[in-house]
Order: sequence, then C-alpha cells, then structure tokens
Amino acid sequence: MKLKTRLKITFISIVMLPIILLSCAFLAASIYLINNSKGKDVRDLKYSDMSENVQDTVKSDERLYDIFLRQAKEDPSLLEDEEFLKKVESRVNGRLTYIIVRKGKDLYYTGNPQEAQKIFRELPGYGSLDENGKGVYYDSFNSIVHQIDFTFSDGSRGSLFVVNHTNFLISAGFLRIMMIAIVAILVFTGLMITKWIQKGVFVPIEDLNKAMDKIRQGDYDYALNKTIEGEIGELYTNYEAMRLKLKDDFQTEKEQEERNRELIRNISHDLKTPITSIKGYCEGIMDGVADTPQKQEKYIKTIYAKANDMDRLINELTVYSGVDNNRIPYNFHRINISDYFGDCVEEVGLDLESKGIELEYTNMVAKDTLVIADPEQMKKVINNIISNSVKYMDKPKGKIAIRLIDENDSVRIEIEDNGKGIEQKDLTKIFERFYRTDSSRSSAQGGSGIGLSIVKKIVEDHGGYIWASSKEGEGTCMHFVLRKYIEIKE
Repeated sequence: MKLKTRLKITFISIVMLPIILLSCAFLAASIYLINNSKGKDVRDLKYSDMSENVQDTVKSDERLYDIFLRQAKEDPSLLEDEEFLKKVESRVNGRLTYIIVRKGKDLYYTGNPQEAQKIFRELPGYGSLDENGKGVYYDSFNSIVHQIDFTFSDGSRGSLFVVNHTNFLISAGFLRIMMIAIVAILVFTGLMITKWIQKGVFVPIEDLNKAMDKIRQGDYDYALNKTIEGEIGELYTNYEAMRLKLKDDFQTEKEQEERNRELIRNISHDLKTPITSIKGYCEGIMDGVADTPQKQEKYIKTIYAKANDMDRLINELTVYSGVDNNRIPYNFHRINISDYFGDCVEEVGLDLESKGIELEYTNMVAKDTLVIADPEQMKKVINNIISNSVKYMDKPKGKIAIRLIDENDSVRIEIEDNGKGIEQKDLTKIFERFYRTDSSRSSAQGGSGIGLSIVKKIVEDHGGYIWASSKEGEGTCMHFVLRKYIEIKE
C-alpha cells in the first residue's frame, strides 16, 4: 500500500473511528441508563445518580413543593387562591415547571393548560402522598410530579401537583461512563492505528535497516523476500537489485583480484626464466667462458632473444591494462584486406622461415574488399595467434596456413597450424583471461595466459567475433570475422 493511501486511511480512522465508536457508546449507555431509570420514583434515585441539570431541577421543585406543603399546613385556603398560585408559579419556568390543582376529579387550576391536559388523567389519586417529598417520575411524559393533598374550604378533596417536564433523566454516572468510554476509544484507536502503521511501515523499515547493516558488514546473501506493495515494496525491490549488483560486483572484484595475483605470479615466473638466462650468459661473458668471438656472438644473441621475451611480456602487461580498463587506443581506417594481409604474410613469412615453419597464404576475397580496422591492433591479433602456433608447434616440419574467405557482407580469416592441438574440454576456455591449458608448459615457453583474451577483445571491438576449432595431435585453427565496409551510393 502506498504511503499516501496509508496516511489518508490513518487520518480518516483518527477522525471517524472515535466518532463512530463514541456514538455507539453514547447510544448504548443512554439506552441502558434510561431503561434502568424509567418508571422509578425519584425518591429511589440518588442525587449522585442524576445529572447536574436534573439535580438542580429536582431541588428547585422540592423547594417549591416545600412552600406549598408548608402553606397547606398553615393555611390551605391559599392553595385555592389563583392569584397566590400564579404569584408562586411565576418564580419558576412556566413551560418546564408548572402547577396543577385538582378539585375532586376536575382540573381546578394549571399554569400550563396544554401540558396539563396530557398528564392530568395519569396523576395519582387523592391520598397518594409522597412522604419523602421527592416526587414520582413518569417516563411516558418525561416528567417529575410532586403531590400535596389538601381540603378545599367547601370540604372538597383537592390535590396540588408540582410538575417538572424534563427531556431525559440520565444518571450523573453517565458522564463518568462517557469519559471512560472516550478514553478507552481513543486508546483503542491509537493502539490499533499504531499497530497498523508499525506492521506496515516501521517493521519493514527495521527489516530494511537490518539488511543495509548486513550489506555494510559485507554480507551480500541477506535477502528480503517479503512481498510488499507501495513505496516500501519499491524500496525492497531496489534493495534486492542493489544487493545482487553489489554481490556480483564483489564476486567480480574477488575474481579480478585473484586474476591479478595469478597474473603477477605468471609474469614473475615467466620473467624469472629470461632474467636467469641473461644473468647466466652475462656471467659467462664476464668470467671468460665465452672465449671466442663465435661464443660471444651466440651469448649476445641469446641475451638479446631473452630481452625480447621480457619486452614481449611487458608489452602484454601494457595491453592487458588497456583491456582491463577498456582503454585500448584505436585508430580505425578503411583498409584493403588483401593488401593488408599480403604485407603481414610477407613480414611474418621471413621469421617463420628462419624457424623452419612453412607458411601458406590463400586469398579468396575480391581485391577491392575493404574493412574498417585499426592496422596496429589487428597486427597484434595476427602476431599473437601466430606466436601461439609457433610456441606449441610439436612437429618436425611445422606448417601455418592463413586464409581469407569471402562471406557476403564479411570476411572470415583463418589461421591454422599443424601443432599438437587443444583438448575439447579446453577449447571453449582458451579466450578467458589467464587460462592456460598447461600452466607448467606455458610457463616454460613463456606466456601470461592473457594473449588470446586480448585477441578476443580487439576482434570484438572491431565488431567481429572469434572462435577456435582443433583436433588433438593434428593442429588448431583460429577463425575470426570482420565486417566489410560497404559504401552506400545515393
């Protein structure tokens, strides 16, 4: 649930729920207390059980009752004097409190004829005196009636009634009940809303805070799998996305650190061999072991070759740094693929010939075929692949073939050798960084395990792709594809 919706519901609940519950409590208490008090004599009700307004009314009626009662004892004749009755009655509210005088069974006097007609027939008979002076409550008329019996001067029986009309007679305890009900309702409403907000907002936030603390401690496996809607649900979703991304980055960083350590180990191992050789040959020259010009020339050539090996390794590190930071410098040109590979074959052919390796070149593309490529970076690709072929050549008569094959909108280049080949289980992994099919062999022959990963990166940055096929004992073929440059003519 969205927080805006939750706030709206909270506001409505805070306003409406207490009103509804308070109304129900008021209605229930009123019905109970009114039903409990209906038909009771006022003398059976304690003043503490009446509301303050009703208490004041009853007390006022009792004072009026006392006046008439005293007069009935001292001089009953005044109770049949209408002027006297009007004078006394004027002291009270003529609508809510009035006097009824009955002579025999007839109405003799009243200060409120309209109301008197309603209650006259219900009045108690002569002799039904209220000894306590508190009167009787008539629930059907919502009135309290005080009765004084006396005798008219002509001997007729008479009764004077002090009538107070009240809209309700509710105990004063009603106020206490309602106050308790109000407090209970507010506490209930507060607890219910607090519980709801706690469950829907604070608990999820606490879970999220706990999860973030786990992230801070480096624990990326603490997942929030609860399904929650609204903004908090979005926070959960974002947390999970962040957690998975951090976990993936952390794992990648760990793998990268391991690869870097492996690279340092490999480079250190591979540099140690030529350095040891250089030191040995230098010592041989200094110690006079190379005592002839021919030996000195051989030693110097060996030192030079080992220095070249070191330079190659350092260059690989430089290229790897560019690959790792995605900062390989490219200078793309439109180049004629036939001319470019013709020059490359001529350049590497002499070096392979000196090593006793035969080079075959087959060009099956049109002479005017162009590709977009960086000549220097593409040369690294070719030299790296040929260098691997030479490095793992195990035949007395080595052979390397370079073929250019036309494939409609692209050119496929194949560089195949007749070396020892690659096992099928290793074939899909040779382009991974630092992967070596035989680490001991690779170390002996030089190589950091990053050469083919650099080749793959360069080819892909040219918009192409590369793969390998091989048969153990027969050789390996590297295939890579470059897209043709096709000029659109308007």
